[in-house]
Amino acid sequence: MFRILLALSLGLAVQAQTSQSPPSGLLVSTDQLAARMQDPALVLLHVGDRESTFSEGHISGARFLPYGAFAVNGDGDIGSELPPIDELKRVFESVGVSDTSRIVLYGSSPVAAARAFFTLDAIGHPRVALLDGGLTAWRAEGRAIEKGEPAGAETGRFNPRLNAERIADAAFIQQRLATNGLALLDIRPDPEYLGTDSGMGGRHAVGHIAGAQQLPWNTLVQKDGRFLPREELDAKLRGAGATSGKPVVSYCMVGMRASVAYFVARYLGFDARLYDGSIMDWTRRKLPTTTGRETR
Repeated sequence: MFRILLALSLGLAVQAQTSQSPPSGLLVSTDQLAARMQDPALVLLHVGDRESTFSEGHISGARFLPYGAFAVNGDGDIGSELPPIDELKRVFESVGVSDTSRIVLYGSSPVAAARAFFTLDAIGHPRVALLDGGLTAWRAEGRAIEKGEPAGAETGRFNPRLNAERIADAAFIQQRLATNGLALLDIRPDPEYLGTDSGMGGRHAVGHIAGAQQLPWNTLVQKDGRFLPREELDAKLRGAGATSGKPVVSYCMVGMRASVAYFVARYLGFDARLYDGSIMDWTRRKLPTTTGRETR
């Protein structure tokens, strides 16, 4: 995050996207994807850690996007950070992404795919969606699966434009918390949020940022990997303090799992932002945390 924000300060164009109206088409069903498979603009990306998993079975026509290519170790060795925008341009062009592509992302779980969504959203691609249920749902319906190494993709032509309004940093959070000007969502489970894990065994400060409401990321998805119905997602976010009048900022340990809540907030039309670096960055800055439950 820090390097990409530095690049912004050196003159990269900022794309403003502050509309509160719910974006359409951010979540694609298996039926919808199947109907679009012949679309020449479609770029279907299988997001994962290991190419071997892709080779064992992937949706026909998909290209492999390694997680580590777009989420790297950042300042202070914080994992899952945004790399420089020029590097992101190279990565996404190498898997065929162009400005006019219609990108659908999936994986074995929604986490890595959601982080890829956040990345593309933050660098201004206008047509990016997640496959609801991912590879699990596609397989369960008996749809076409391919095996083997990734095929070479024609290089795309992508001109990313950083949208800094999709990213929150520690200063933004501190300023807005002081005036109740944001909904801060901690998407980690009880041991991390409450601090009973001793800060992941001493890896970061104990507990959570004061004022953050807990909303575990896995409560936003069903057992089959599909997201909850829209009205249930809306109720969960509003129950954690989200409103249309303030930014909704999600965080976790390093900004990976928080991408799921970021995606849901975008899908519902909130002003979504992700704290890249999350509690690890907060700790590095020696900012205070608290333990126990928050009240509203």
